[in-house]
Amino acid sequence: MYAIIKTGGKQYRVEAGLKLKIEQIPADIGSELSIDQVLMVADGDNISVGKPLLTGASVQATVLEQGRHDKIRIFKMKRRKHYQKHQGHRQNYTQIQITGISV
Repeated sequence: MYAIIKTGGKQYRVEAGLKLKIEQIPADIGSELSIDQVLMVADGDNISVGKPLLTGASVQATVLEQGRHDKIRIFKMKRRKHYQKHQGHRQNYTQIQITGISV
């Protein structure tokens, strides 16, 4: 059984037991989450697709970690103009583990 969920402006395919890094959610480590934005649920040959969301479906998850991704370096340059710009960015994330899918 798997589901397609939407969180943080992105869509993820999740199954029970899957560990996943998503956009940061303000939650304590060890707390339980319920994600209500479920787009699709598939159980064998039974596939339920929402328009756009499934009503009554949810995915339960446990927060494992709050952290930051590796630094992304941004470098801009215009040749022969003495222009160089260095910049970096680290995106925050929340690591969750999917504990169950309910329809």
